[in-house]
Amino acid sequence: MRFGVLGTVTAWAGDAEVAVPERKVRLLLAALLTDPGRVVSADRLVEEVWDGDPPGKPANALQRKVSELRKALDAAEPGARDLVSFRDPGYLLRVTTAETDAGRFEALVARARPAAPAAKARLLEEALGLWRGPAFADVDLSFARPAASRLDEARLDAIESLAEARLELGAHARVLAELAAPLAEHPSRERLRAAHMRALDLAGRTTEALDDFGEHRERLADLGLDPSPALTELHRSLLRGERRPAASAPALPAPVTELIGRDAAIAEVLALLGESRLVTLTGTGGVGKTGLALAVARESGEPARLVELAALPEGADETALAEAALAALGVAEEPGLPAPERLAEAVRGGVLLVLDNCEHVVAGAAALAARLLRAAPGLRVLATGREPLSTAGEALYPVPPLDAAAAARLFAARVAATLPGFALTHANTATVEAICRRLDGVPLALELAAPRVRVLGPEKLLERLDDRFGLLTGGYRDAPARQRTLRAVIDWSYGLLSPREREVLRGLSVFADGCTLESAEAVLGDVLGELTGLVDRSLVSVAPGPRFRLLESVSAYAAARLDEEGETPGVRARHTAHFAGLAASALVWGTGQREWLPRLDAEAADVRAALEHGAPVPDALAWYWVLRGRYAEADRHLSAPDARTAAWRWGVRRLRGDLTTPPPPLDGLDGRTLWFLGFACQESVDFPAAWRFLARALPVLRAEGDAWGVAAALALRAVHTRAVKGLDTARGEAEESMAVFTRLGDQWGRVRAAYPLASIAEATGDYDRAAALHTGALADARGLGLWREAADRLCGLGRIALLRGDLTASLRLHTEALALSETHHHRNGIVSAEIGLGLTHRRAGDLDAAETTMRRVLGWGRERDFPPITSLALAELGFTAELRGDRTEAHRLHTLGLAEAHRADDRAVALALEGLAGATPDPAEASRLLTEAARLREDAGTPLPPGERGDVERITARLGGVGGTASGDAGG
Repeated sequence: MRFGVLGTVTAWAGDAEVAVPERKVRLLLAALLTDPGRVVSADRLVEEVWDGDPPGKPANALQRKVSELRKALDAAEPGARDLVSFRDPGYLLRVTTAETDAGRFEALVARARPAAPAAKARLLEEALGLWRGPAFADVDLSFARPAASRLDEARLDAIESLAEARLELGAHARVLAELAAPLAEHPSRERLRAAHMRALDLAGRTTEALDDFGEHRERLADLGLDPSPALTELHRSLLRGERRPAASAPALPAPVTELIGRDAAIAEVLALLGESRLVTLTGTGGVGKTGLALAVARESGEPARLVELAALPEGADETALAEAALAALGVAEEPGLPAPERLAEAVRGGVLLVLDNCEHVVAGAAALAARLLRAAPGLRVLATGREPLSTAGEALYPVPPLDAAAAARLFAARVAATLPGFALTHANTATVEAICRRLDGVPLALELAAPRVRVLGPEKLLERLDDRFGLLTGGYRDAPARQRTLRAVIDWSYGLLSPREREVLRGLSVFADGCTLESAEAVLGDVLGELTGLVDRSLVSVAPGPRFRLLESVSAYAAARLDEEGETPGVRARHTAHFAGLAASALVWGTGQREWLPRLDAEAADVRAALEHGAPVPDALAWYWVLRGRYAEADRHLSAPDARTAAWRWGVRRLRGDLTTPPPPLDGLDGRTLWFLGFACQESVDFPAAWRFLARALPVLRAEGDAWGVAAALALRAVHTRAVKGLDTARGEAEESMAVFTRLGDQWGRVRAAYPLASIAEATGDYDRAAALHTGALADARGLGLWREAADRLCGLGRIALLRGDLTASLRLHTEALALSETHHHRNGIVSAEIGLGLTHRRAGDLDAAETTMRRVLGWGRERDFPPITSLALAELGFTAELRGDRTEAHRLHTLGLAEAHRADDRAVALALEGLAGATPDPAEASRLLTEAARLREDAGTPLPPGERGDVERITARLGGVGGTASGDAGG
């Protein structure tokens, strides 16, 4: 989805314009686009959309316009509604610079400022091509005027800069044509006037240029002003007959194909060259260092020469390199003067020297660059190689593989060169992206693969990439031999390594997802020096951690070499032993969680590889999988035949949604396994089974002295105890659980114990304590990356905000919880968040949104046959119908809800009775129903606090004050 303000305010889905309904919705979009990506307060939006004349209930009116805008975006591109987000205290349009035409315009102008004339002209032409008319052309309101004025001024500045760049290139005729309209509209802008005068002069129309200045001076004199000193000096230079010559093009090879995906890299390297006189581009073979270097040299606008070093023998010295450079510069021999000194003299006047492919002559290249830079102050050197030159003043630019989008564009372009008509489509994009991912986004690998599509098609090509070295051969005939096959590319680098570096590179291929230095040393011995060298040579990359990784193609090459050397069994055995030991020693209970959960996250792929090679599954790993919600992985690996493993596997399958498999035999199971079965049942909303397992687990856990297990069982049981034995008993169990988990330093446990404690505090009206418990648990969950638990605690905080009447905060918190639950496929969290949103929408008066949301909740409750959810959803739908004035529908829904509530608990029954009271026309019957509901709540020990009394107070007021006094708002 793209958005535009450089002309009329517009949105596009692909190339199609989005149909945005009615004027106020367009004004809302325009207001959000005045500051895209940042929150615009609701008050400001109301002020701007209604132009200072706000409607009644402005918050509701604004929410309706936001809903209409979301629907329009979603109709054009499913999912785009989420781009308009609520964030206290208002709304924002979640877009990046690249997704608005104004953002793209400003980015292109910024890139153009330091560029050479040709590049500057190209970038500014592209920037100005984004304009469709005056900024915010269809929005004549005060809020848009500052943004429109700023953008219109930037446009004029870009027009002036483009004219100046074109004059540098000698394109005076084009400047005269392009400046006619802006100069007529802005006759007093002196940069426009100066460019116009220079263009006239370069066209041989100097007299007209002088007349142009005279007319401008007279126009200013009428206003009591004089021309600027700069324009006056230009006038004098024209009188003297002085002209500024156009720039000449650098002598570099012309590009044969378009350089794709490197615009940002070109700008970054140009900026580095502005700060350092020696810049080295490093990167793996085939990543495109030479192409980038040549593009940078062309864009620099400087005299530049390419010095090809690949043909020189390995280890060639400074003299041999200097002779190659002299040949590239066309400098004749001078008897008696050594080549390095001749070269230093030749470049003394200033040039950009591109030293390409330095990796096999790195010592000579470093010595030559250092000598030249000392001797020639105007010289700059741009080197390429697979490792740094490591000389004083060097700035490094590691050339990364292409990102996913650029790699796909490059691959499609190269395929189209051999298969005309090929293009990225909805049908083939996923396959092309997978090919690019498998080939690491390395341009040379993509170019070697592209011609194979003509014969194999994308799908077959992807299938055959396991044999990439046999497949990716036959590159361009004019390419160097080392770049005609993928294997030759890596062979070139491998051949430059020492024997020990080759051994380490081979061994690194056994790691599934990179490794730490500690793991590398455990499997391969002392490798620090070799690992450093491999990083320097761009064969190993360093990720945060640090972790050391191989590109997939390098890993495949190294694995093949490992097999050829007969080293695979020994290295694999050490790898399996190391990661089996690491998993077994993981401390995922107690104070070790903060360290070990992220460590196991990082090592997950290698631990999985160790399991696939016969390592056993330790308890710590099984619990780690559960904490991270990786139930499928746990199910796959919990395959040992013993009763305990079978029980854990049953629990994991229950967590995955398998509600039909009968439970395993329980005789002889330890307390923690019994607890886990209860935990799995509670998470899958089978509360009776959970209660039975916990009742069996607790005495076993106490007998075993398992403090953690006892605390975990009490935290779960407190949720059930509240309904069965009352709040005091439940509070005691939850507090005991919290105390034990706090003593053990177990953050997951504190999160779990906080839930029943917060629920009890909420039920008794102690909202401050409930909010504090949810806030502390949210911090613990976020600290461990327990995103499902974090979503649940956000729902808890949203619920407290709702009860306090802060509907804005409730909407924000429940929306955040919903997004987090959807991201992590947390079904229970999605339902909890939807319930909170439905309750909030109804209290905010958005009955349509409330009904839509609660019907989704009702569907889930019926699918799971879960009366607490179905009864609540039916109650909410009934209240919604009542508020619309449809008592017949309200009575029907509440009657259904009462039948469901009898399968739940007395609080649910009370809620259904309150709903029926609101739908009953007979005041006496309504009063009786309210009184019965109040009695049930009193008997349950949970009379409703003030925050939950809204519905009953509304119904009681309608009855003239007759009825129950302790009943309340839906959701209680």
